[in-house]
Amino acid sequence: MRTWSRILRKYGLRWACGLLLTAVAVLQVAGQLRIDSIERMDTFFADLRMRLVQPQLEPKIVIVDIDEKSIAEVGHFPWNRKVVAQLVTQLTGHYGVAAAGFDIVFPEADNTSGYEVLDGLARHEMKDVSGFRARVDMLKDAMDYDGLLATALDGQPVVLGYNIADDQRKGQLPNPFFTSETLNGRSVPAITSRGYLANLERLQAAAATGGIFTATPDPDGILRHSALLMRIGDGFYPTLSLATAAVALQARAITPSFSKTVDQMSASERANGGLDELLMFVGQEKVPLRIPVGENLSALIEYRGPGGPKGGAFPYVSAADVLAGRVPKQVLADHIILVGTTAPGLLDLRPTPVNNEYPGVEVHANMIKSILDERFKVRPDYADGVEGIQVALAGGLLAIALAVLSPLPSMLLAVALAGAVFGLNYWAYAELDLVLKMAMTLVLIAAVFVFNVAWGYFFEVRRNRGLVSRFGEYVAPELVAQMAENPERYNMDGESRELTVMFVDVRGFTTISEGLTPKQLREYINLYLTAMSEDIRSAHQGTLDKYIGDAVMAFWGAPVHFSDHARRGVATSLLMQQSAARLNQDFIARGWPELKIGIGLNSGLMHVGDMGSNIRRAYTVMGDAVNLGSRLEGITKVYGVGIAVGEATRAAAPEFAYRELDLVRVKGKNEPVAIFEPIALEREIDDATRQELERWHATLAAVRAQRWDEAENLLAELQADSPQRGLYPLYVERIAYYRQHPPGENWDGVTTFETK
Repeated sequence: MRTWSRILRKYGLRWACGLLLTAVAVLQVAGQLRIDSIERMDTFFADLRMRLVQPQLEPKIVIVDIDEKSIAEVGHFPWNRKVVAQLVTQLTGHYGVAAAGFDIVFPEADNTSGYEVLDGLARHEMKDVSGFRARVDMLKDAMDYDGLLATALDGQPVVLGYNIADDQRKGQLPNPFFTSETLNGRSVPAITSRGYLANLERLQAAAATGGIFTATPDPDGILRHSALLMRIGDGFYPTLSLATAAVALQARAITPSFSKTVDQMSASERANGGLDELLMFVGQEKVPLRIPVGENLSALIEYRGPGGPKGGAFPYVSAADVLAGRVPKQVLADHIILVGTTAPGLLDLRPTPVNNEYPGVEVHANMIKSILDERFKVRPDYADGVEGIQVALAGGLLAIALAVLSPLPSMLLAVALAGAVFGLNYWAYAELDLVLKMAMTLVLIAAVFVFNVAWGYFFEVRRNRGLVSRFGEYVAPELVAQMAENPERYNMDGESRELTVMFVDVRGFTTISEGLTPKQLREYINLYLTAMSEDIRSAHQGTLDKYIGDAVMAFWGAPVHFSDHARRGVATSLLMQQSAARLNQDFIARGWPELKIGIGLNSGLMHVGDMGSNIRRAYTVMGDAVNLGSRLEGITKVYGVGIAVGEATRAAAPEFAYRELDLVRVKGKNEPVAIFEPIALEREIDDATRQELERWHATLAAVRAQRWDEAENLLAELQADSPQRGLYPLYVERIAYYRQHPPGENWDGVTTFETK
């Protein structure tokens, strides 16, 4: 329970903010909160998703293109109906196409043959010319281009296109697929028009049927949807794509399907009057072809490539080549043909998600392909629920995880999750034909990530900076960086730990200060303290506690825990003696006094933390083990050694070779402790040093056994080999004293110090 409480205190507010962002996103997906920018982003992603589709050639749907080549060979467009009749005859008679849909309307009579002029002459200026009237009448059929086209259309699988128009009623409509009576009183929303611009009655009557080619772009002007049926009066009329597909498949009927009761309908189905699909009954097949319909009886156009003769999924052939019979029969035979134009000047290029100048005729080709395959991109009734779950899962995961993770894993998680959302969305679109929105999810991922980055910057970074400012003067920079990665693990609260403490002091500092000018003394001390501090902090990551005049206090094991704190302390003390020797060379060269330092080390349980008064505080250590470390530093000058460590330090750092100095009872302590001088790493000492240590420890055993002669003889040998060592004369003096003042049989070998 305490762990959870600590976790909630640390992450609770951050989690709450992330979950609040998630809740806002869920409301938007559920339609309770409208954010226009999100809807625009969804449109952008939908367009992008469509552009990612790689076109695959569909040879069964061919576009006969009235292109610039055709205009150059045949003449400017629109062509006279005689040429169109020839084109129809070529397609149906010579090539035997399954169906031909004309993305062209013929609302006006074609008078380009000149027959009207001849007829006028025959009735007026040339009426008295013998045989002229008869000759004109003989030419009538050949010069009736509309009649030629009607004849070519008669009985052929040709669909004529036409427009809807509210302001006029011109031409003849084909028969509707069904009427409002078919709906049995149901109301089905559809794109509705009061008028139309249709084909001449004689042409429409001769054609198999007609289809609307009016484009209905979205509010931004981009063509994304196409109606399958539009309403004119009481009739529901097919678009060119549906009508052409029906003719090609020889459909005997197309009927609306109301497969659900009102209680079973989703909100979108009810909005569509319950009409969820059209049933196309093909030939003798009992199972109808199903065509799903969306709002206003429309469907999403699945663009298969960027369009045009070179970038689309449908083969293009020039109308001029069809007229001349230059196209191989197998290219067109039994295929569905759409006749239209890509010539820039003929204004049949549409802005679409995949191309700002997409051929209008190819829009119908895409729709026919979807009808034939019975595969439409649809937004299912459960889409809102799926998107809500997606938003909740993504937001919840990130809200919890990003608060805990460090920056790099957070970034990788956010990017991976965004990639997964995009990938799943595209997979659902490409493989399952499901149109799902993802903008809100992606925006939420970005928002939660940015929020956590901002939180980390404004709160965590500030806290880390506080940590740096508080610990930076104590510990090495690399330790501060390590602490900054997990600042919650470190604080200045008081606690008890096993640590190693060090005290360093300059020998004979009073004499040194008397021999230097104030400026020289300042530089002397600065060089000394800098060298010692660098050895403590940088070499072995110690914590610099304080300077006490010329003395330095440091410790290992806090705030960053080291299990080998004793080893680090001993290694640092040896390094500091080397640094002092190096400084000495410089000081002597300058004519300054010699530098000698004494170092005391001790390990044990200590109290560490931020201690002091309301006026001044410091991160320091206290306790009996600390006091012993201070006493050991003072003892070094008694034994003539540079370093003295306690028995606990020696035991915790066994990899070093030591010289035992004595058993001592320091002031303020009743129990004696063994003290040692570290020499070097055990593996680094040479044979001579090892032999000297063995002889010394034998000497110390002889002294404690009160074998004075043996001890003196061993000391004489040691002094002869190492006359500079101050420890040996000390014990020579002690033996002389013990000869005069025998310690007695119960002597424990302990030296008691009455001063600090």
